[in-house]
Amino acid sequence: MSLTAMGVVFGDIGTSPLYTIKEVFNGPHAVQISPENILGILSLVFWALTITVTIKYVMFIMRADNRGEGGIMALTSLALHVPGASSAMLRWIPVLGIFGAALFYGDAVITPAMSVLAAVEGLEVATPGMKPFVVPITITILIGLFIFQRKGTASVGALFGPIMMFWFGAIGTMGIWNVFKHPGVVAAINPWHALHFFSTQGTHAFLALSAVVLAITGGEALYADMGHFGRRPIKWAWLGYVFPMLFLNYLGQGALLLDNPRAIENPFYMLVPEPLLLPMVVLATVATVIASQAVISGAFSLTSQAMQLGYCPRIHVRYTSERRMGQIYIPNINWLLLAAVVVLVLSFQSSSNLASAYGIAVTLTMMIDTLLAFIVVSSLWKWGWLPAGVFLALFLVVDVAFFSANTVKIMDGGWFPLAMGVAIFALLSTWKRGRSLLNEKNKKDSMPLEAFLDSLAYGGPHRVPGTSVFLTANPYRVPRAMLHNLFHNKVLHERVVLLTVYFEEVPHVPETERVEVKSLSQGFYQIVVRYGFKDDPDIPRALALSEAQGFKYEAMETSFFLGRETIMPQKISSLPRWREILFIWLFRNSDTATAFFKIPINRVVELGTQVEL
Repeated sequence: MSLTAMGVVFGDIGTSPLYTIKEVFNGPHAVQISPENILGILSLVFWALTITVTIKYVMFIMRADNRGEGGIMALTSLALHVPGASSAMLRWIPVLGIFGAALFYGDAVITPAMSVLAAVEGLEVATPGMKPFVVPITITILIGLFIFQRKGTASVGALFGPIMMFWFGAIGTMGIWNVFKHPGVVAAINPWHALHFFSTQGTHAFLALSAVVLAITGGEALYADMGHFGRRPIKWAWLGYVFPMLFLNYLGQGALLLDNPRAIENPFYMLVPEPLLLPMVVLATVATVIASQAVISGAFSLTSQAMQLGYCPRIHVRYTSERRMGQIYIPNINWLLLAAVVVLVLSFQSSSNLASAYGIAVTLTMMIDTLLAFIVVSSLWKWGWLPAGVFLALFLVVDVAFFSANTVKIMDGGWFPLAMGVAIFALLSTWKRGRSLLNEKNKKDSMPLEAFLDSLAYGGPHRVPGTSVFLTANPYRVPRAMLHNLFHNKVLHERVVLLTVYFEEVPHVPETERVEVKSLSQGFYQIVVRYGFKDDPDIPRALALSEAQGFKYEAMETSFFLGRETIMPQKISSLPRWREILFIWLFRNSDTATAFFKIPINRVVELGTQVEL
């Protein structure tokens, strides 16, 4: 499991040596190359990896799992279950979580562009005449990567782990070779060098954190991907192999700069013996493609979770593996990400320029993780306020330092992931609010189910053979689709099912707890189906499960009645005008319930209604 995890979890953080040291001594706030500064930067890199990745994520936050699942959505739903939480806290926790999730999409665009571009730039070192071809080759690789997404990663996933294991072994070996030449660089583990660097460099040292943070980008993936592999395999892979090999490479780059300061043009590739340079470019490109694959798959997974929790309209999802439910492909998200990535590469042209946009979204996400984890450890783990306050202070100081240093990048490109995060947050929050208002409107316009059933006892419409299923958000009200069916067709089926689907704030709901059947009078049934936010909704399968509770599902005798609502704007709306327009556009372009719930198309009857929001 640890080997497999290397191919998914550590791709992003594992390709950071391609550009981190280069940007520290080469970027807009370049640190002067000197033995003291090199040791100071290496010490900062070591302690950033130790405090943020090892202690914060591996030792603490990865223990805050939601039924084995990790990631900001799982942490948010966990924090929402805090006993005795105030209404203000219950309002702000989802806002923090959804904003953190929205920032992830910015990372999903920058990571492929930055990492693949940095890998292909090795061609410049091998053959300077290749410089004009770096951007076209990068775009070609990225287009191929996104086209490949539709086939899924199941077929090649088994190769990712061994390739990344070889990658870490290779970069660690390159580092060791140069450390032998200058064994004194190992002293960078001593935090005194980082403190001395700050005491002598002052503000310049603080600004250098905006480049040092590149070493920990991807650290949050250890928590986000925990559900696939479990905490222990990720922990042992990180502590036993990945972390040591990563830092050995950083030490090797530092030792190289002590020997040859001019190697700062590209210290990663200058570590490589000349005969092995082109093979290393190929290996680095493969490693960055694997890292990009993991981030893109993460964007698909996050979108699916947002749909389940009601923050995103229904979008067509394709499952690319019959064995693993998590292997999904979302065409709309895939092509939007590709367009954004290509625009980024064409706009910034080099990894050094892209570094200005990289880091600010990640550091802000890490701050949000710390705040949500503080809620969990203080209340759910019952640490008490003092130990939890120490936990918060230690990690928040580091997070705020990195984020503050990255704010200087905003005008140089850091605005892009922030703007993208804000835009996606507006989409997600608008959809959630709009759906809530729509549900309230439908509730007001419907009648109580109990009163309706009582009226049928005194005679009612003609009953025809078969079963009708009406999807409804409120199992205690008569669905609008049923009222319209009665108005137009003047009949009811012998058996009528009021089907309500709930998406719980847990990753998975066991099939034994999936369906709840309640028999009512007049041939009516209430069926409640529950899914977790990582489950695959399938209504016919859920109805088949209901047979164990006394309801026999006959597919060819069942008709599904769905309401197709057309939203009409009104002069006095509960939403601001721009949000109302945005919600109506999202509503009109969302996928149908038929496809989302896998309902057979030839068994569906849609009844249209107009609703004023």
